[in-house]
Amino acid sequence: MRLDSENPERLAARYARIRARSLALAAPLLAEDCTVQSMPDASPVKWHLGHTTWFFEQFVLAEQTSYRPYCAAWHYLFNSYYQSVGPMHARLERGLLTRPTLAEVVAYRGAVDDAMRTLLQGELAPPLAERIRLGLQHEQQHQELILTDIKHLLSRNPLQPAYRDDLAVMPSEPAEQRFVVGQDGLCKVGAEPDIAFAFDCETPRHSVFVAPHALARRPVSNAEFRAFIEDGGYRRAEFWMSEGFATARAEAWLGPLYWDAAGETEFSLSGRRPIDPHAPVCHVSWFEADAYARWAGARLPNEAEWELAAAAMDPDAGHFADDEQLHPRAGVGEGEGEGELLQLFGDVWEWTASPYVNYPGFRPLPGALGEYNGKFMCGQYVLRGGSCATPRGHVRASYRNFFHPRDRWQFSGLRLAKDL
Repeated sequence: MRLDSENPERLAARYARIRARSLALAAPLLAEDCTVQSMPDASPVKWHLGHTTWFFEQFVLAEQTSYRPYCAAWHYLFNSYYQSVGPMHARLERGLLTRPTLAEVVAYRGAVDDAMRTLLQGELAPPLAERIRLGLQHEQQHQELILTDIKHLLSRNPLQPAYRDDLAVMPSEPAEQRFVVGQDGLCKVGAEPDIAFAFDCETPRHSVFVAPHALARRPVSNAEFRAFIEDGGYRRAEFWMSEGFATARAEAWLGPLYWDAAGETEFSLSGRRPIDPHAPVCHVSWFEADAYARWAGARLPNEAEWELAAAAMDPDAGHFADDEQLHPRAGVGEGEGEGELLQLFGDVWEWTASPYVNYPGFRPLPGALGEYNGKFMCGQYVLRGGSCATPRGHVRASYRNFFHPRDRWQFSGLRLAKDL
């Protein structure tokens, strides 16, 4: 993390805005929607609301000698994976927590927000301000998880209900696909030392050698991925990693998550809708992304290639959750320059070929917060760029997301790369 020049008033306003956004995301849902868990990797909305509140209570308010926990028993319920601060309820059983009720969790949020509001009126020591900024970034991550997890939950309902029926649907036009030569040689990647905020896993900035390469101008589209399916892509082992092909067969994958068997419609947060052929394909695993790239005679970019391409671009200019569509769209009218890459930020997270490992010289945060990122650097792959479910202002060129190669419920897509 890095400190910025944000004054206390701005920090307090940002705290209020981000916390209110989480409740706004839950507002279209019924209490029953907020309690159920559709799979072990997802969590109920009610748990997300409680956990993000627990984070501020545990790592900020608990540092104040005058603070008393709202309900000490809830510490066990809403701890996620911080072994150093105590035991926690099993992740795969979060959907069994009918108590506390949604109303009680919302009241908990209100009480913690009141205490935080008082704290934010005073002068903050730099380490405490850093923790608050981390908590806000953490809450924004869970805002995206609220959307991805509720989408998976509603998709499992035979009624196929919409999360919201008022989401905009933008007209779509094809954007030409071509390859753009990327920066190569000895290059610097990782968070800049003076950046306003970065997670520890984005640091330290360091040198890497990047071979000559080119990146696809835009992400792979639904129509392009459908051609892979129609060519027997899911049945042809020569394109797949062995574990990926075994997973695809065991789980009967025939296309991206949420597509119907005919490849004509997909489930979205506004219900089932026709598949837009020009929009980026999403809800594909790393295994599927890698197999498609091999079928297409290309490969996935590594994260250094992706970051170097994105470094000069405005990370807030993409299509994010704030645009109130919550579904990937084609990059209409964007980047008409000869060397311009489209949709590096927003729409879909882009799988890379890079495993999620530490950078040279990486040091996790001290204390319990050192568990935030570092201990997950095993068996996962890096994604870059954010999605249509990511809050605007949350991601940057150096931001590293990470998931297991079989995961599909996130808004994950792909961009091709090739060697030169």
